[in-house]
Amino acid sequence: MLERRLLLQHLETLLQPHTFRDYSPNGLQVSGRETISHIVTGVTASQALIDAAIEQGADTILVHHGYFWKGEDERVVGIKRERLKALLTHDINLIAYHLPLDSHPVYGNNIQLAERLSLKVDGPIDAHDLTVPGLIGRLPQAMTGADFSLWLAERLDREPLHIGEETDIIESIAWCTGAAQSYLQRAVDLGVDAFLTGEVSEPTVHLARETGIHFFSAGHHATERYGVKVLGEYLAEQFDLTVEFVDIDNPV
Repeated sequence: MLERRLLLQHLETLLQPHTFRDYSPNGLQVSGRETISHIVTGVTASQALIDAAIEQGADTILVHHGYFWKGEDERVVGIKRERLKALLTHDINLIAYHLPLDSHPVYGNNIQLAERLSLKVDGPIDAHDLTVPGLIGRLPQAMTGADFSLWLAERLDREPLHIGEETDIIESIAWCTGAAQSYLQRAVDLGVDAFLTGEVSEPTVHLARETGIHFFSAGHHATERYGVKVLGEYLAEQFDLTVEFVDIDNPV
């Protein structure tokens, strides 16, 4: 058993959320039991993840995508009401870290994606602002566009969208997990061969085609499964807690 305040203090020190200008509150979003012994981790605090935590008897949910996003409807109605009702009824804590979990040098989504894909990290995507998530580096070996697509599909269990010539050779790459298609111009300016992220938008395709950079969209969920999973494993070892990662399928 661990006091909730001690866990939150540890996560605050580890992830440094105060250094980020984020789109939602980081840390404790819904308070439940004050002592913690069983955590369920996942990408998003969906109803399916809450139901899984209830079924497993967890007292805490730790996610990358929590609640209370800027610009959303503030009323407690609809699915927001149902999710909050389930958490409060079962006295479950909801803890979420967004940008801090994207950017952490050990447990972050971007470094963990690099490890998953055997990418060699050369540095941050923005050397002047280290709070901007994303990294630059190199493929484990030179590959054609088609071969790298196959590698992504194999390692992430999801077939990516690829914009670019399949026979072109790719060596250098920039990447940022999630919905970072707007960072494509950064990758173009860096002069890398390819850019990898989770999502795609209509202008992204034209920018990739007209600049000649390879663009890969491998899924928001698929690219962000690994940070929170590894963070949970670390907490289990550090505090002797039961921690279970629940992967709720999401094709986006």
